[in-house]
Amino acid sequence: MVLLNALSHSAMLVDSHCHLDFPDLASNLDKILENMQENKVSHALCVSVNLEDFPRVLSLAETYPNLYASVGVHPDYENLTEPQAMELVSLAQHPRIIAIGETGLDYFRLKGDLEWQRERFRQHIRAARQCGKPLIIHTRQAASDTLRIMAEEGADQVGGVMHCFTESWEVAQQAMEMNFYISFSGIVTFKNAVALKETAKSIQLERMLVETDSPYLAPVPYRGKTNQPAFVLHVAEEIAELRGISVNEVAEITTHNFFNLFKDA
Repeated sequence: MVLLNALSHSAMLVDSHCHLDFPDLASNLDKILENMQENKVSHALCVSVNLEDFPRVLSLAETYPNLYASVGVHPDYENLTEPQAMELVSLAQHPRIIAIGETGLDYFRLKGDLEWQRERFRQHIRAARQCGKPLIIHTRQAASDTLRIMAEEGADQVGGVMHCFTESWEVAQQAMEMNFYISFSGIVTFKNAVALKETAKSIQLERMLVETDSPYLAPVPYRGKTNQPAFVLHVAEEIAELRGISVNEVAEITTHNFFNLFKDA
């Protein structure tokens, strides 16, 4: 399944955030990996969302040399044993674990007293600082508290990525000042994502990553279908068009940024 032929022979893309252990993708993994290769997506970071399923994520990274893994608990997961910093640090010692997360705050899906969510976030930042690995941060309708906790806990000491970014330019600026990259997903290809497109035009390329968040958020023209890492090419194409540069340049810079951030990759 070759999507586009815009990339040169030497340019390669990296999907900086996906969930290949989720059933929609795991059941067809051989084809997913083949599609990545055909579309010059050289590597992908498989992101942990809870510790119960973490072994599946780690197994992918142990099995396939072009897949990496993170360890963490997503803010949406309630009623489980809260991860402690030392536990995360211990799990992160594995050489295929290159990041802590995804972690952060989400005030869209969950309501009420969310102090447990904020404490979980703090534990992840402390773990990242202890093990020296960057953070993968999820924030939705919680930008102010997210940035505040990042500052209070010294997240700038390890940096990381604001994944699937949908916040304002001002939030992006504050995150970048704390040593974070901004990652764009298929949302940037949606027609109604006007403000996000403007942000993608403004952010310095040296602070940009691209991702799919697959199996979610498939880019145009696959919107509404199951997403996969090969589709990150459409995200790169959209950014190239918005900025008036070649998709090769987007690929080269974002791939360089990925390996610059995730130094254990």
